[in-house]
Amino acid sequence: MSNVAVVDAIDAYLQRKAVGDPDGSGAGTYATNAESILRRWAEWLEGEYGVTTLFELETAHMRAYAAELNERTSKGQYTASTAGTYYAVVRAFLSWCVRGGIVGENPAATAHAESALPSGDDRSERESWTADQRRALERYVRDRALETSSEDSEERRSRLREYAMVAVLAHSGVRGSELFRVPEDDRRTGATWDDVDFYTGTIRVLGKSQRLEDVPLPAPARTPLRKYRIVLDPPANDWPLFPTRHAPSIARRVRETLAERGHDDAEIDALLSESTAQELARERSIAPPAITTEGARSVLKRLCQEVDIDVEGDYLTPRGVRVDSGDDRFRREATSSKPALRASVDEQSIAVPEDRPSVFDDVSKEDESTD
Repeated sequence: MSNVAVVDAIDAYLQRKAVGDPDGSGAGTYATNAESILRRWAEWLEGEYGVTTLFELETAHMRAYAAELNERTSKGQYTASTAGTYYAVVRAFLSWCVRGGIVGENPAATAHAESALPSGDDRSERESWTADQRRALERYVRDRALETSSEDSEERRSRLREYAMVAVLAHSGVRGSELFRVPEDDRRTGATWDDVDFYTGTIRVLGKSQRLEDVPLPAPARTPLRKYRIVLDPPANDWPLFPTRHAPSIARRVRETLAERGHDDAEIDALLSESTAQELARERSIAPPAITTEGARSVLKRLCQEVDIDVEGDYLTPRGVRVDSGDDRFRREATSSKPALRASVDEQSIAVPEDRPSVFDDVSKEDESTD
């Protein structure tokens, strides 16, 4: 094997894939999506095993990587297909290294390494939620929201937030990764109020087409969202539909934004001593981060427990709430300069997982306890 650094080989691979796309094969898009996966794999290799060159890479390392994916899958952090996609991207990169003579063989393309991957018949991949169960969840959050006293503004805001979240997922056809924030992908920051057009009844997202798309917001989704917006009262349209409630994340965003606006540490500390980060964010129109996909899952898990909805010990995920009834046919491409968020990630058109928590970051730490 060559003594080429793993990160250098990744750079060369991504550059090669990103150079032009004359035949429309999507090579440039593939490079964009593969970059995050490959760089995190390289960080994991170095952090766990001190491996920094391809010369040091062995089948045992790839088996350990597959086992890591398997463990994350068993914890319910993502599906078996997501794990398979991560592994396939790394395997494709190493196959390219073999073809280029950088390495002699592909340590990922062995039965020993691949046998540690999770099984492809993951239960969470199957649709097991009935329409009655979805309706029961929606009825529960709707009734709770409407019964809340208008005098208790914080409780009313919280319940309308949950009602809107369930309704949009259930009726609009929007995917979790299009609506919420994916921490390991800085392009997926979550939908904002600027993306919602109540006049046309649409929400703008990045779909499977790899382009911005206007997705219909039917009345059952639009009405709860409009009620929620009134009580949320976002100070600006760049405010996320569903802001995180994780105080450290809000404080970090406030500090970073104030620093970018020219405030020094002493001034920022003084401002935060007089107001909470959440209050300061509103006063200064500093949009907080959106709730993460894992945070949204934790909200749904709690709601399912409250309404006693249970299917074989599981709970209703964002994908489970969404009724897949051919909504994609009604999406229309939108003309905009906003960068694409979703794309294919495999040389053989392996699809990007819709909700893909990081293999290396426990994103549930941010939102799970606070929703």
